[in-house]
Order: sequence, then structure tokens, then C-alpha cells
Amino acid sequence: MGGMDAVSAGLLKRAALDVLEARPFRAPLWLRSPHAQTLFPHFLRRPLLPPLRREEWPTGDGDLLSIHHLEGSADAPRVVLLHGLEGGLTSSYIKGLLVALRTQGYPATVMEHRSCDGRMNSAKRLYHLGETTDLARVVGELVLREPFRPLVLCGFSLGGNQVLKWLGESPAEIPAQVRAAVAVSPPFDLMVSGPHMDRVLFGQYTKHFLRSLIPKALAKAEQFPDLLDADRIRAARTFKEFDTYATAALHGFADAHDYWRRVSSGQFLPRIEVPTLLIASADDPFNPSSTLPRELAARSPHLIAQLTRRGGHVGFVMGSPLRPRFWADEQIVAYLGVLRRRITAPDTAARVPDVTHPRHAADDA
Repeated sequence: MGGMDAVSAGLLKRAALDVLEARPFRAPLWLRSPHAQTLFPHFLRRPLLPPLRREEWPTGDGDLLSIHHLEGSADAPRVVLLHGLEGGLTSSYIKGLLVALRTQGYPATVMEHRSCDGRMNSAKRLYHLGETTDLARVVGELVLREPFRPLVLCGFSLGGNQVLKWLGESPAEIPAQVRAAVAVSPPFDLMVSGPHMDRVLFGQYTKHFLRSLIPKALAKAEQFPDLLDADRIRAARTFKEFDTYATAALHGFADAHDYWRRVSSGQFLPRIEVPTLLIASADDPFNPSSTLPRELAARSPHLIAQLTRRGGHVGFVMGSPLRPRFWADEQIVAYLGVLRRRITAPDTAARVPDVTHPRHAADDA
């Protein structure tokens, strides 16, 4: 397994906090609103995607995963990136972090969730907040290809929830090559965040996501007649409705509440056994301040919290309007620097996950 004992984890946590806390986030006067912090990168951050090598990996249930590799130094950990809801390779936060990683010589691998690479997948499923079999598939393949290279998982929003859930649900099954993780703006308690999203900003964020989610669910209903209620999906105006009639119905949950309760990452945090950096903001429009795991992170030797007062959702913009800086990227690179000095090559005799027969999404819920 890839776990670290409490004493070693505590020492690494202290070293990481010494570096990370020396560079706190300060929202600039021109961008203090949580919505402005959230939307600025989405609309105005335009980093150029560095050269990548693309592959397609079969999943075992009839789909292909789009995988993108950034080359880097032979002695550096590989960073595995997972994007958020309806994001992808071209999401500004993915491109921005890839640029930062390339500058420092870190290799990286981006996994695009099924249906987020520009094509509808074939299997009787999509992707969701608690679906981790594809993550396990990608990690397993990377372990087989580079058994001596440490891996650092990095997920944003939905991808962050997946990373935390996977690390905490069966810690003994995590390969030794997985040495650390990062989660940026993950939802820790969907029973709070789910209904909140339907209310905040008069439901505009929900409307934005449903604009692409509903057509995908309707396409899945056409692929598999009588599986989903297309009329109810088409009429969905809230995440509660969509997650009940699309996400839950497709992936084996009773309804939206059952889905939210079973996949929320917060319940898995106490069992995480690898150093995990949590970057989140108290003014996140998607995830209320009450959901932040402040006390748990303070107690756990494995959780390294950077919980800020401002920053929005995957925002954390600093600097000037003409020369903005993106604090989350800077913190991730600084954290990787600490890890690079302290982690060693994994034991290749450790357990390697089975990558040939991934479980159905519902089995992973």
C-alpha cells in the first residue's frame, strides 16, 4: 500500500506547512467577490496548452479513456490530473497547472472523464462524483509502465472528490507508488453543497452545468431505451432533479440524496493514509464554509489544509488584472517541491491494482 505512518506523515506535514504558510492567499482589491474569483479564470485565463502525447486506453466495459501525457524529468514524481464537472483537457485550471508543471520539469498525465473528450461514451454509464474505477484504471496502468516513479494525484472540484474518496474508501488497496495527493475545491458534504448549488446566484451555476449535462443524459437514454425517464430529465431545473432522474437512475443510487450521501468525500478523509493537500475557500459559491474539515485537518497527520477566507471555487486569483497569478498552482508546485525532497522510489513488490476488469460504476458507489 502507499500509506505513510503517522510520525513520518506528521514531519512531512510540518515541512509542507512551513513552505505553504509562508505564501498566504490574499484576494486583491479588484477581485474580492467569490463569484468574480470563480468566473475570472473561466472567462479570462487563457494559458497555451503545452505539447502533450495522447493515448486511448480501453476500460474493459466497451469505452475508451482519453489520456494525455506531459513529458518531464526522469527523477520527478508524475502528477495525475482529474478535472471537474463538465471540464476537460482545455479547462483553464488544467492548462494552467500543466504549464506550471512543465516549467518545473514534472511529468503529468491528464485523464478526461467519459463523455468529456468530445464524444459520447458507449457503456451504460457516464461519470459522477463518486466514480473511481477509471482513476484506479489509470493509476494501475501508470504503475505497470513506471513502477519506480512516485505518483501524486491532483483533482479539481469533482475530480478532487473522486481522489479523496478513492484514497479513503480502501486505503489498503492504494498502490505504493501513490505517494501524495492534492484536492482543490472539492465538495466535502454534498448533502449541504447539492441543495446550496441550486439556490446560489439564483440557480445560474446549476443552469450552466445542466446546459451540457441534460443533452448527455438524453443521449444515454437514446442509447439504452427504458433505462431513464427522458421527460423528467428534460424538465430538470435543479441538481436534485437531475441527479435523481439521471445520475442516480443510471448508476444505481436510490435518488439524489442517496447519491450525495454515499459519495461525499468528507466521510473518507479520516482513513486517508498518504499526505494530502486540501485547497479550499470559505467563500466557495459551490461549497459553504460550514462543510470545510477544519478540525479534522488540524488533527490528522495526513491532511495538509490550506483553507482560505476568500478565493471562490477553483479561483484563487492574485496579482493585477494585467498580470494575474494563480495561487493554487503556486501552492501545488511548492508542495511538490517538498515532496520531491522527501519521498523515495516505491517498493515495486507492493500491490499493483488489477487494470483489466474495472468494476461497474454502481459497484463503486
